[in-house]
Formats: sequence, structure tokens, C-alpha cells
Amino acid sequence: QVQLVESGGGSVQAGGSLRLSCAASGFTARRICVGWFRQAPGKEREPVAGIYTREGTTYYADSVKGRFTISQDNAKNTVYLQMNELKPEDTAMYYCAARMTYGRGWSWAEEYSYWGQGTQVTVSS
Repeated sequence: QVQLVESGGGSVQAGGSLRLSCAASGFTARRICVGWFRQAPGKEREPVAGIYTREGTTYYADSVKGRFTISQDNAKNTVYLQMNELKPEDTAMYYCAARMTYGRGWSWAEEYSYWGQGTQVTVSS
């Protein structure tokens, strides 16, 4: 059974940091790309960051560039999202997702076949 399990969310004050984890299990083939997406109440889901696992290349939304870092630990089948200098506008439910094909760019949510249950991040001012 394929699973993606996020953890690491919580409540922090503006300027603080959190590290999210996305642990994968049950995959019989290597995930091509793992992405982080977020959705705030009343807003559409938006891409945050993505990593192509074979190449190690990373991509970020403009809104988080320079503050967030996506990385992977292949031995643990885990992808991380280090979030620094958090802002109230970063408040959202964060989801990790995995895809098994290259297809369109990392930010296309429709390309991802597997999703985690989400972890809540709340940033207070």
C-alpha cells in the first residue's frame, strides 16, 4: 500500500522555522518527483517546492524562494521542507505529493498520483 505521511507542522510566530517531513512507503518504483503544495482556507491549492529525486534538482515558488529548502534522504525515503523566516501568509495545510512520470513541470498538481493527508502550519504575527 502506497503511503505518503507528512509530519512536522505546528504553530510558530512570524520569523520562526519549521521542518516538514514526507515519509514514503509501499512504492515499488522510484518516485520521479516529490512536491510540496499548500492550501489556505478559502484559497486554491498552490505549489510550494518540488524535487526531482534522481537528478536532485529543486524548484520553488517565488513566494518561498530564499526561505524554504526542499531536500531528500533516499535512505529514509523521506523528503523534507525546511521553512525559515515564516510569515503569517505561509499559514496553510501543507501536502506532499509524489509522481511517477516526468510529464509537465513540477508545479502541476494534476501530474501527481499520490498525496499525503496534510500537516497544518500556522504562523502568528
